[in-house]
Amino acid sequence: MSTEPSTTGTDEPGGRGDATASEAPDDATAGGTPEGSADDAGTAETAETPETASEAASEAVPETASGAASETAAEVSEAQAELAAQRLERERIEKRKAEKKTPVTSGTKLSGTAADLLAAVRAVEGGRKPTATVFDEPEPAPRRPAQEPARRPRPVAPPAGAAAPSGETVEAVRAVLAEGGAPEALVPQVAEALGEGAGARLREDPWQLLRVPGVRPEQADGFARALLGTECRPDDERRGRAVTVWLLEQAAVAGHTALEAPALIAALGQRSVPDPDEAVQSTVAEGEALVFQDALDDAPSTPRSAPAPTPASANAGSGSEGDGEDDEAEEERPVRVLIGLERYALAEESLADGLARVMNSLPKDGPTDWAPAAASAPRSTAELIRAVAGHSLVLHTGGEAARAEPAALVTAARTLGLRAYAATHSADGRRRFAAQLSSADAEPAEGAGTVEGAESVVTTLAGLLSGAEGPGRDAEGALVLDLLVVLDAPQVDVETAALLAESLPDGSRLVLSGDPGVLWSAGPGRVFADLLAARACPQVASRTPDPGPIGELVSGIGIGELNQVDAPGKEVVIVPVRDAGEAVHRTAQLVVDSVPRAFGIPAEQVQVITPGHGGAAGTRALNASLKERLNPGPGRFGGFDPGDRVAHSPAPGRTTPGRVVKADAEGLHLECAGTAVVVPKERVEQTVRHGWALTAHQAVGHRWPAAVVVLPGDAAQALTRPWVYTAFGRAERHLSVVHGVEQALPRAVAEVPPKPRTTRLPALLKAQVPSAD
Repeated sequence: MSTEPSTTGTDEPGGRGDATASEAPDDATAGGTPEGSADDAGTAETAETPETASEAASEAVPETASGAASETAAEVSEAQAELAAQRLERERIEKRKAEKKTPVTSGTKLSGTAADLLAAVRAVEGGRKPTATVFDEPEPAPRRPAQEPARRPRPVAPPAGAAAPSGETVEAVRAVLAEGGAPEALVPQVAEALGEGAGARLREDPWQLLRVPGVRPEQADGFARALLGTECRPDDERRGRAVTVWLLEQAAVAGHTALEAPALIAALGQRSVPDPDEAVQSTVAEGEALVFQDALDDAPSTPRSAPAPTPASANAGSGSEGDGEDDEAEEERPVRVLIGLERYALAEESLADGLARVMNSLPKDGPTDWAPAAASAPRSTAELIRAVAGHSLVLHTGGEAARAEPAALVTAARTLGLRAYAATHSADGRRRFAAQLSSADAEPAEGAGTVEGAESVVTTLAGLLSGAEGPGRDAEGALVLDLLVVLDAPQVDVETAALLAESLPDGSRLVLSGDPGVLWSAGPGRVFADLLAARACPQVASRTPDPGPIGELVSGIGIGELNQVDAPGKEVVIVPVRDAGEAVHRTAQLVVDSVPRAFGIPAEQVQVITPGHGGAAGTRALNASLKERLNPGPGRFGGFDPGDRVAHSPAPGRTTPGRVVKADAEGLHLECAGTAVVVPKERVEQTVRHGWALTAHQAVGHRWPAAVVVLPGDAAQALTRPWVYTAFGRAERHLSVVHGVEQALPRAVAEVPPKPRTTRLPALLKAQVPSAD
C-alpha cells in the first residue's frame, strides 16, 4: 500500500435532517439501522450515512406532483413486472394461510407475557376484544409439514399499467389535504397508497397519511390537528395503530422482518404514544400486524431475544396444582416475542416452506452422473460439484475469483444435459459471469468445454422472476430448469427469496453463492446469513483467493484486519486529506486526471464510492463537483444533461449505472448496461441520481477497473467492516482511498461488524428441517 508522494503537485495514484436513531428502535433493542438499508425510492443507501431512510424518502415526496399511475401500458417496466409477481405470491400465501383451520392447542402451560399473548389470541379468534395487558396474538408461528403440496404461482404476465385512481378520488384527496394544510404534491401518492375512497379514509383517520412514504409522525400529527381540532389527542387509538405500523415499516427499511416486543414498546414511548401496550394490542386486533413467540433453546447465546417470563409472573391460569417438574421446565423455557407486518411474516414462512420442499424433493439424476465432472475438476470446484450431486440445496461462499467454481458447475451440468441457469444481482454481474462461462477461465471439467450462448444462460434475478429473462415458466408456474445458481446471494431479500423458492420445480437443485463479507440486502431479511447459520444444508467454502494486492487487502478486511500490502504497481494508493472540502477536490483530481494518466483507465471507468448521499463529501457534493469537471451543463432535463453519468434505481435495492441519452415528452432516456430505458418525467426525481459517485450499497454487485473510495471525517460513525469490505472490493485494477477518518478506518474493520437484523427464518427452518442445528 502506498501513499501519495510529496515530489509532485498532482494526485498521481502512481505516487501517492434527521437522525436514524429517531426513526426506528435503537441498536441496543432492534439492531439499529443496517449498512444496507435503502431509501424509499430505491436510490439511496441511507444507513451508510448520517442521513436516514425517512429523510431521503421525504426529499422526493413534497416535490413530486404525480406518480407511477400515469404510466401507460406501453411503459411497463421490469420493476413493475417483478412487483406484480411479488403481489401474486403474497396473494397465494394468504390463501394458503386462510385454508389452515386447525385449532391452536399448544402453549397451555405458558405463563406471564407468553400466556397473556395466547389468551389474547383466542379472544380475537372468538370475535372478542382482547384483554391481555401486553400484546395479543392472532395466530402463533405456523408449524407446517415439510411435505405439504406447494401451489406455485401462475406465469406472470406484465400488468397493463397501474390503474390510476379515479378523478373523484383524486379530487376528494386534494380537498382533504388542503383542509389539513398538507402539500398538494402529496395528492397522487395518497390516492395511490389508500386507493379508492382515499378521501373518506383520510378524513376518518388522518393518521393514514403515514402510509405515504416519507411522511413522518410529527407531520401526520399536524395534519390530524388541523382536521380534528380539539378532538385530536395523543392517546387516540388511531394514532397508536398508525405509529405502530409506521415503526414496523421503518424497521423493515432497516432490514428487520419483525421487531422484538420490548424494542417496539420503547420506540412507541419515544413517539409519545401514552400506552404502547394498548397501541400494539389494537394494531394486532385490527389485523395490521402479527405477533409471534419463538422458543429459544439457549437464552444466553441469543442476546437480542425477549426475556422469558418467570413463574412468579404467571397470571393467566396456565399453571395448576400437581404440575410436575416437566411442566415447570416448560414454563421456564425462554421465548422471544416478535411483532411484524404480515407481508414479511408470510414471506419468511413461505420461504421456509419452499426451501423445505426443495430439500425434500429428490432430483431425477443421481450422484454417479456427476462423478466424472468432479473427478477432473480443481479441488474447490470438485467439492461444489459433489455437494450439488447429492443435495438439492447447497450454499457456496467465496469472493470474486471464486465465481469460477459455480461457472464450472453450470458448464458441467449443461454437459450432462441438464437445464442449468445462473442469476446475478446486477446486469454487470450477468455480463461478467457470462464471460466466465464463455471462456476457459471457468475451469470446466475435462471434456465439458464451454457454454454456447452463455448470455442466454445467465440472467439477473429480477429478470428471471419477472419473466423478462431466462427459461420462462411451465403451465404450473414453475421455472423450466433443473439447476439454478444464484450469485450475489447476500443481496437477496426475504420477499424475493420466497418468490424464488416457490418458483422452483420439484426435483430441481438450488445453489446460493455469494461473499458473506459484503453488505446485506437493501430489503428486509438476511436470508443468506440465516441459511449459513442454520446449517441445514451442505456448505462449500471456496479456497480460491482473490488475486493481487487489492485481493489481499480485501481478504484481510474480511477477517477484521486492515493490513498494509505490497503494491509495486500502485494498485492501492492512500490519499490523506484534512477535511471534506479537500476530499472533494482531491477526488475530482483523481477521477479526471491522475488515474487516467497513470493507468490508462478513462474517467468513465472510474467509480467514486462514499458512505452517504448527504454531507460535505457525500454523493450529492461529489457528483456536483464531478459533473462540473466532466460534463458541465444547466441540467435542463430535471437536473440532467445528455452525457451525464447516472444511477437508475427502478426498485429499492437495485441500482443500474448508466448515462443520459436525451429527454422528450416520454421522459428521460437512459442507456443502462446496454439497454435503452425511458424513465417517465414524474419518476425521474425518485429513481434517477447522478452516478459519478455512489454509495457502497448502490455499488454492490458491480465492479469497475478503478475505484476511488472517499472517507470524509464526518462519515467515521457510518463505517463498518462490511461497508469497507464492499467498497474496497469494487476495484479490479486500481483502488485509491481518499482518507480523512484517521483511526476510525482500522477501528471499523477490527471492531464494527454488521448491525444485527431481527428475523424469524432460523426458527422457521428449525421447525421445517429437522437436520437444522
